[in-house]
Amino acid sequence: MRRQGRRHVDREWERTPHPWNLREVRNFMVVFGLVSSAFDLLTFGVLFHFVGERPELFRSGWFVESLLTELAIIFVVRTYKPFYRSRPGRLLLLSTLAVMLLTVLLPYTPAGTWFDLVPLPPALLATIVLITLLYAAASEAVKRRFYAAARRPRSAARRYRGGVG
Repeated sequence: MRRQGRRHVDREWERTPHPWNLREVRNFMVVFGLVSSAFDLLTFGVLFHFVGERPELFRSGWFVESLLTELAIIFVVRTYKPFYRSRPGRLLLLSTLAVMLLTVLLPYTPAGTWFDLVPLPPALLATIVLITLLYAAASEAVKRRFYAAARRPRSAARRYRGGVG
C-alpha cells in the first residue's frame, strides 16, 4: 500500500477509483456557489446594519468573513462524509487554524492598517463568527443532499450511518 505521508485520506478514496464526472463537478459548483452567494448577501445585510456609512469597517468585516468562510469550507468539501467524521491531516488543520487566527487578529494590528483594516466591534466579530458557523453547517447539509441525489460514492456512502448515501 502506498504511504500517504502526513496526509489523511478517507479509506474509501484509496480503495476505489473515482473518475471525473464533469456534470457532477458543474452541478457541485453551481449548488455550492448559490449557498456561498446566499451567505454573502446575509453578510452584506449584517454589515450594512452594523456599520452604516463607515467603509473601512465594512471592508474589515468583509475581509474577516470572506477568509473565515473560505477556510471553513475546506473541511466540508474535502470529504463525502460529514466533516466531523473525516480527520484532516495535522498540517492542514493547524495551518488553517493559524490563518483563521491571523485573519481575526489582523485588523487589530499595525499591519492591518497597511490594508486599511480597522478593529471590529465585539458584537460584529461575534456575528461574523456565527455566520461562518452557519455557513459551514448549511454547506454540510447541502453536501449531504447533493451526494444523496448524485449517489456518490455509492459503496462508501452506505457504510456510514447518517452519511451521504
